[in-house]
Amino acid sequence: MRFQINRRDFGLGLLAIGGCGIALPAHAASLPMPVEKTILIVNGKISSRNSDDTAQFDRAMLEKLGMAKIETTTPWYNGLVSFEGVPMTELMKALGATGDKIVATALNDYTTEIPMDDFAKYKPILALKRNGEYMPVKDKGPLFIVYPYDSDQDLKSQKFYSRSAWQVSRLTVK
Repeated sequence: MRFQINRRDFGLGLLAIGGCGIALPAHAASLPMPVEKTILIVNGKISSRNSDDTAQFDRAMLEKLGMAKIETTTPWYNGLVSFEGVPMTELMKALGATGDKIVATALNDYTTEIPMDDFAKYKPILALKRNGEYMPVKDKGPLFIVYPYDSDQDLKSQKFYSRSAWQVSRLTVK
């Protein structure tokens, strides 16, 4: 006995599979491609991508996600400093991130692991600006994960300072 499937039934079968919640790569949400220089690459447990298995962002794409400001003291600068950047909650939402932690990697290969719970609890940002100016690589730029250290005494500790990676170039959602 020979088994045959006609094209109509095959197509209906594929629709049924898609309707059962199985994610097919062609259905993954996509982001626009960066127009300018890519400054951030995100991979891992994300559903929004624009290049193979990654999401790549230029500065304008990150700013389009919405900016927040944190004014705080830090161990790296004297006095009160103003940082502007994308709230990590908004970035993760835009990526369709489903993990429970991220690994941030800097240009010099420094890595730090950050629980996703931090994003809702403490409201850190992926800062692009310090005191109104874009941060150059030589001064912790182009991206710096910043917590509002003055908002909670717990944040003024090595635990959170070590999560505050600068010169961030890659995030991996795990």
